[in-house]
Amino acid sequence: MREFTLHVRPAPDGHFGVEVRQRTNGARGLEERTLVRLWGTPFWAAVSQVLDALKRSGYRPGDLHRGRKAPFTLREECGVRVALLFMALKPLRKTTRMEAIATAIAAMSDEECYYWFSKCVKAERPHAAQKALRILADSGG
Repeated sequence: MREFTLHVRPAPDGHFGVEVRQRTNGARGLEERTLVRLWGTPFWAAVSQVLDALKRSGYRPGDLHRGRKAPFTLREECGVRVALLFMALKPLRKTTRMEAIATAIAAMSDEECYYWFSKCVKAERPHAAQKALRILADSGG
């Protein structure tokens, strides 16, 4: 079993960010770990896909707000896609590049997202896999 949750994290400046957590049923029982946190410009570049994932998981777009306390439970394929998107966007500063990569990830099939997610999370060098994803997505191929 893999379950993904999206948690809203209010910031002192009045804005908010989010974090994606994954729960797995492992050898030691139910384990939860934070996969990635995102806020600021990278979050706003991803917000349309976040809202789409929430809608596909049974929530309304208005449910995402700074005061939200309860986590959102995401469908597995939505959680994989959102976590992958966040990992790809987090280190970036140029909004045009963020938008290009977000568009490329949105166009990926679920199978491609699962492949890249496994590379970016479980690889020996996850940052290298994340960089490779950004290069691939930014090149349009």
